[in-house]
Amino acid sequence: MDTVLLIKAAIMGIVEGFTEFLPISSTGHLILAGALLGFDDEKAKVFDIAIQTGAIFAVILVYWQKIRDTVIALPTQKQAQRFALNVLIAFIPAVVLGLLFGKAIKAHLFTPAVVATTFILGGFIILWAERRQAAGGNAVRIHNADDMSPWDALKVGLVQCLAMVPGTSRSGATIIGGMLLGLSRKAATDFSFYLAIPTLIGAGVYSLYKERALLAMGDLPLFGVGLVLSFISAWLCVRWLLRFISTHSFTGFAYYRIAFGIVVLFTAWTGMVHWAE
Repeated sequence: MDTVLLIKAAIMGIVEGFTEFLPISSTGHLILAGALLGFDDEKAKVFDIAIQTGAIFAVILVYWQKIRDTVIALPTQKQAQRFALNVLIAFIPAVVLGLLFGKAIKAHLFTPAVVATTFILGGFIILWAERRQAAGGNAVRIHNADDMSPWDALKVGLVQCLAMVPGTSRSGATIIGGMLLGLSRKAATDFSFYLAIPTLIGAGVYSLYKERALLAMGDLPLFGVGLVLSFISAWLCVRWLLRFISTHSFTGFAYYRIAFGIVVLFTAWTGMVHWAE
């Protein structure tokens, strides 16, 4: 295996892990990083989706106690059954819309220009949502993800579908959307992580199966490096984020999105950086 290719895989794994659960769009960062590294062919696109599984293993590890307790209690406890049902309900819209529109979105929207634009728009939405909550315009109804109703879960699941547009951010859509729907910042973040487990594992398995003709046994080291570094960086990021949200808002991420999006558009317009389509 080419050493340079393994280094690119390592960089992409770190980018995935550190951005997957922040409201700054991992897909957008992977598209931009891939464009800069020249790691953006069809196999690279499968790689980008597959290494999300490494990030999900980090979430499973961080939330292992809750996941284990829920699985054990499923046969007998209504609260565990409702929680599992809510995750399933929230997961279904992404499956349906992904199967219907996923191919068209990948063909037309996975470009640096789209990513930069959605970075900026998403940043302004986060600023609006945070200021709205600070002004008391969005009353918190739900302080714990266990207290969500199936209707709440469905609405969060529908909001998650906005992240099919690259640069939007799956975690950003579900967390900020959840806050606008009446969840506390902690409840929205927790549910976003729980919902990520079936969503990202499903996307990874489906992508690998659909594009299996592009892959060979020789690709295992490439994918292995990406998965391991995605897992490690995501584990560090999730643990940090859970501490961060206890005392901070997402306003800083909003300004980062806007600034980064402007930089990408400016460098593309001036020709300073060739962002490959």
